[in-house]
Amino acid sequence: MTDNTSQDLRSPQRLLIECQMAHADLDALIDQAVLAPLPLDELSLRRLKKRRLALKDQIAQLHWMLNPKEPA
Repeated sequence: MTDNTSQDLRSPQRLLIECQMAHADLDALIDQAVLAPLPLDELSLRRLKKRRLALKDQIAQLHWMLNPKEPA
């Protein structure tokens, strides 16, 4: 693997896409867990929601890194 390929795999844009996909997957998993005949226990559900929130924060930080606001 070349250095450029290695850098591309770790780029903020790629990380942003991966985080967005993981967030969408967690959304779907949480929705399914809530609607399941035997829902997840409260602790597991809270852990999933906490992970989803952490991903949302990471996505916001990556957006800010990629598109910083210009100084006034």
